[in-house]
Amino acid sequence: MAWQAYPFPQARKPERGSGVFRLTVRNAMAHLDSEVKEECLREDLKFYFMNPCEKYRARHQIPWKLGLQILKIIMVTTQLVRFGLSNQLVVAFKEENTVAFKYLFLKGYSGGDEDNYSCSVYTQEDAYESIFYVINQYHRLKNISLGTVGYGENEENKIGLKVCKQYYKKGTMFPANKTLNIDSDIETDCTHLDLQALASPWHWKNTSFFRLEFYRLLQVEISFHLKGIDLQTILSRELPDCYIFQNTIIFDNKAHSGKIKIYFDSDAHIEECKELNISGSVQKNARYVLVFDASVIVICAASLVLCTRSIVLALSLRKRFLSFFLEKYKRRVCDADQWEFINGWYVLVIISDLMTIIGSILKMEIKVKNLTNYDLCSILLGTSTLLVWVGVIRYLGYFQKYNVLILTMQASLPKVLRFCACAGMIYLGYTFCGWIVLGPYHNKFVALNTVSECLFSLVNGDDMFATFAQIQQKSMMVWLFSRLYLYSFISLFIYMILSLFIALITDSYDTIKKYQQNGFPETDLQEFLKGCSSREEYQAESSAFLSCICCLRRKESDDRLIHTN
Repeated sequence: MAWQAYPFPQARKPERGSGVFRLTVRNAMAHLDSEVKEECLREDLKFYFMNPCEKYRARHQIPWKLGLQILKIIMVTTQLVRFGLSNQLVVAFKEENTVAFKYLFLKGYSGGDEDNYSCSVYTQEDAYESIFYVINQYHRLKNISLGTVGYGENEENKIGLKVCKQYYKKGTMFPANKTLNIDSDIETDCTHLDLQALASPWHWKNTSFFRLEFYRLLQVEISFHLKGIDLQTILSRELPDCYIFQNTIIFDNKAHSGKIKIYFDSDAHIEECKELNISGSVQKNARYVLVFDASVIVICAASLVLCTRSIVLALSLRKRFLSFFLEKYKRRVCDADQWEFINGWYVLVIISDLMTIIGSILKMEIKVKNLTNYDLCSILLGTSTLLVWVGVIRYLGYFQKYNVLILTMQASLPKVLRFCACAGMIYLGYTFCGWIVLGPYHNKFVALNTVSECLFSLVNGDDMFATFAQIQQKSMMVWLFSRLYLYSFISLFIYMILSLFIALITDSYDTIKKYQQNGFPETDLQEFLKGCSSREEYQAESSAFLSCICCLRRKESDDRLIHTN
């Protein structure tokens, strides 16, 4: 009998209408739909992290934001240069008028201030002559001044000088007998001298107000207002500014040391000129500048909208990735991967655009003389231009050789900040110690801010010998302490702390170089992106049905992410 193979029972095929068939098809479609969502998410993430050149090669997407940023850099820098030149004229006019006023109203002014005061007197006769000299020069101002200045009203809408003196209420003093009887309450007397009164100097000089008892006198303050017009702006084809100078001269005798210090302060305020009748091309030039400033505002507003939209779409993409990762892998994405979706360069650009828009509006108001706050406008425009140029580093980061700087700064920043916090405690200790001990004997240690600036200069190796040499040798103990103080600070900060600071950055640089050679550590996000090397390979390996569904979904995703990065 011939050998026959045993007939194994064949698996029964599910009938088309049976429940088993429907369950199998449902599971296959659910698995297929999950794969479609995963692959579409992966493609969206890949497109998001591309640079503008890669996006153009992948989908021929024109890098609008790149072109807009380049145009903005040119326009913002041009605007800043023009405003900087105007601001220099304003500051120069104020400073030159302050110097001119010192020569006009301070008797014996030599052109250089003594410490923080302008000059000083040492006799009663010189004190009287200096006070009368200010009053006489004010009366003769129109005949002696070279500038475009005139008399102005004070807070009481009066033209003239206001003279006030402060003194102890009453008392007697006999230094030879070492006796003193004085009331520490301070009284203030003031008088106003208008132009009519100044015309009779023999009258006001002989009044009892100007009979000073110097042993009770604390200070004499003379204040007056002047008005001026800055005509040099016309040469720059700009409208002139009108100024009010609030001048104050103080004869300080609070120390009663035999030396009266004379302080001069001039506070300049810009006000709108009441009547301006200027012929020529000044008005036309002003209109061109306003149009240019308005163009800068439009460009920055467009950049602001695009970058804000990109951040919003990036947050939406992050939400999709977090939901998918939690659903498939049952765990959360690490914080480092979540922060990858927040583009810090976009945040920098948004801040820069806001500051540029506000600064440009202020500049336009200043141009039409509605506002006069040059300082605030210069801070806004200067900081925004700084941020714009810092943002250029982002585009250099697309090249590997230039990207080393950015990665090194990112890697070393947390360690540097922690190190600076520790070193700052030591720095503050030296600052307070130097101020308390060396302040009375050294000009660079008279205030906390000057102490900090002096120590910072020493860390950088500046002005070392002058700091050692200027210490007064009136106290041998303080002189010895100053040597110990300075030698220990320089040795500690230059040879130890500064070297450690540089070592932290060098260590981060070496780490980045190794990562570039051997590869960076991969995170969950990077491993997910490696699931498919490219969109073309994925479509080649997928079925026609899967490719059709993915392409349909990619069209919607493209519309939502066309401006993401």
